[in-house]
Amino acid sequence: MPVKNRFAELLPEITAWRRDFHEHPELLFDVHRTAGKVAELLRGFGCDEVVEGIGRTGVVGVIKGKTDSAGRVIGLRADMDALPIKEATGLPYASKTPGKMHACGHDGHTAMLLGAAKYLAETRNFDGTAVVIFQPAEEGGGGGREMVADGMMARFGIQEVYGMHNMPGIPVGQFAIRPGAMMAAADQFDILVTGKGGHAAKPHDCIDTTVVSAHIILALQTIAARVVDPLKQVVVSVCTVKTESEAHNVIPQTVLMRGTVRTMDPAVQDMVEARIKSIVEGTALAHGATAEVTYMRGYPVTMNTPDNTDFAADVARAVSGQVDTDTAPLMGAEDFSYMLNERPGAYIFLGNGDTAMVHHPAYNFDDNAIPFGSSWYAGMVESRMPAA
Repeated sequence: MPVKNRFAELLPEITAWRRDFHEHPELLFDVHRTAGKVAELLRGFGCDEVVEGIGRTGVVGVIKGKTDSAGRVIGLRADMDALPIKEATGLPYASKTPGKMHACGHDGHTAMLLGAAKYLAETRNFDGTAVVIFQPAEEGGGGGREMVADGMMARFGIQEVYGMHNMPGIPVGQFAIRPGAMMAAADQFDILVTGKGGHAAKPHDCIDTTVVSAHIILALQTIAARVVDPLKQVVVSVCTVKTESEAHNVIPQTVLMRGTVRTMDPAVQDMVEARIKSIVEGTALAHGATAEVTYMRGYPVTMNTPDNTDFAADVARAVSGQVDTDTAPLMGAEDFSYMLNERPGAYIFLGNGDTAMVHHPAYNFDDNAIPFGSSWYAGMVESRMPAA
């Protein structure tokens, strides 16, 4: 099962869909144009069922095979939303919406899955049911969580679920995957330090929240260096420090810090949350200040099921012959994790070549990857549920 000839034929059409999505990026759950076009195309393909509004603005299409002897159902997912980034590619099909851009390739993911859906609806050369899932709000909105909470898995009888993401730095047409933790859990925290403000020339009359905050930032680095097992992955980053004053000669009363925690293990995640609170409160107390921590759990670990990972790798190997089955896990996060928490499955990377990294204003999805991605999506259905 190499790249399917049908996708070479469909490449101009799929590319046109992709570039249309690229020109009209939409954020989070506000993907009404994109979702509307997806639903319209799925109906045009002859899908047996097309449902809009799953998880607020998600779209689900159902394609039945020629036979259904075992009652198997496989889900395939693509994300639809863009990012609040000003595009700097200079492409003729660049974003027409200032400040919004498909800088992560979700336009490509959506187009590739649409291509696979068209092929599957044409051929139906499988025994079971394929469910194509088009998800909003991957970029921080938790659209995957919302679709799951909306009862998607049970409603459509999904038994396994698979997702794909392009990856710059991997040659076009090559794949990368690993069993177990593929991407990290992503949590956020706010730290509000309160002291005693005053004139910068009289620090002895103040409790300097900027000094306290500096000690807290440094102390938090001991979590990775001295608290967590060195063989476990963890990132603790303070990314924003904001005082209530911008003056050169005022010691502020409060400082607000914001940051992120990335972990690959739920036990480490629990430990880090507890240690952040104790370090922050204890450090502030030692300096005569107080500090309040607000800790917010984000996307869970993206955890590939070993057996499903092996199968996804086999299909990728048949498509391209180039599969890294021990790719390094990434400390980025992905809300496909919510779907994998509900059903076994796997998440795979598809090479985007030597391009700017995702989330960069010069990034662009490489349309040459489309036949590989669409072939993998379709192959997961045809190989996992072979025609009787």
